[in-house]
Amino acid sequence: MPIPLRTDFDAPTLRAAARRTKDAPQARRLLALAAIYDGAARSEAAKIGDVTLQIVRDWVTKFNANGPDGLIDRKPPGQPSRLNDEHRAAIARAIDAGAIPASWRIVDFCKWTLDTLGVVVAKQTMSRELRAMGYRKGVSRRRPAAPTKASHPVKKTSVPRE
Repeated sequence: MPIPLRTDFDAPTLRAAARRTKDAPQARRLLALAAIYDGAARSEAAKIGDVTLQIVRDWVTKFNANGPDGLIDRKPPGQPSRLNDEHRAAIARAIDAGAIPASWRIVDFCKWTLDTLGVVVAKQTMSRELRAMGYRKGVSRRRPAAPTKASHPVKKTSVPRE
């Protein structure tokens, strides 16, 4: 037995919502559910949405729980940061007090964090955290100065024309 759709919506309402939305996947899902409201089989709605029956069932469940907004793709939360607010405060204090030179490389910050705070942090994570805290990566090495003309005179090797 298929899961019934909400009764407070109908096919024209979903089609109007699909026209208004700027999110193409949400519009596709709304149109597939509108077909179900019109009496189409779930397999036909799956063809409209170019998905399997299980996905249509998931859409119906999300739609019943949250309405049309439940059909918007949401960014997955991802893994939480290894640095908490106490760690960030300790890094900021160390940078501001001069304990960490501004010329350090990101890997140096990672090593300091491991040695001092006992937290392993990847380079990308440390760079992102420092930028979020308002710090910018310092320059750790200077380029050698370009040679001047006086130190390397240009020698003419060709014979001048007469």
